[in-house]
Amino acid sequence: MSAEPRPQSPWQAATITRIEKRTPRVTSFWFRPSRPFVHLAGQHVDIRLTAPDGYQARRSYSIASAPEAGAGIELAIERLDDGEVSPFFHDVAEVGDEIELRGPLGGHFIWEASDGGPILLVGGGSGVVPLMAMVRHRTLQKSAAPIALVFSARVWDEVIFRDELIDLDDRRDGFDLVLTLTREQARRPADYSRRIDVAMVTQAIERLPKPPALAFVCGSNAFVSAAAQALIDAGVPAEIIRTERYGV
Repeated sequence: MSAEPRPQSPWQAATITRIEKRTPRVTSFWFRPSRPFVHLAGQHVDIRLTAPDGYQARRSYSIASAPEAGAGIELAIERLDDGEVSPFFHDVAEVGDEIELRGPLGGHFIWEASDGGPILLVGGGSGVVPLMAMVRHRTLQKSAAPIALVFSARVWDEVIFRDELIDLDDRRDGFDLVLTLTREQARRPADYSRRIDVAMVTQAIERLPKPPALAFVCGSNAFVSAAAQALIDAGVPAEIIRTERYGV
């Protein structure tokens, strides 16, 4: 007997309630869905825009906000000059505008505080967004699960959520931030100035009290392939690595 297909999440209207620039190319938008929902850290939503002639463009965006953050959700949207959706948000969208979204979506790339740890997170560029939801979830749940986040960006000014992450790192409560810049010298003594490699991953794992129980890797296709291989070469079992890719 074949399994019943899971029902598709319906489209609904959502209102933009707040806009905040994060980096030169990434802006956060907060949405209030007309039918509020509860998501899990790591899930995403689909956004649909409809032109006056009926043409529709869709894009998936990870949720940056923690499940405990309230009825609204935060999406950190990177401007892609050749994209169909992101230029609208960066050039046209204003507080009070309504868009269509559906979700939450995704059941594989998620972490709940009850899952425990230690957890190794590896993100490249805007791939840090679902990982940020996990970090925020840990904080709001007052979880003691150890987390190490390795975050790769091109330059200092492109480190999304930079101040918030550094503040969390400074608490020394079991969350460790490792930043690596690929086109600029590191600004913090313990950070790096190169692409993610085996040595970097090994040193991040050594910051955890014991080997990770789960590892999450998110970024572009090329980044995820290279980072996941670095994890495996560093001794992380392939079966505990969960990946999410975007773009080409």
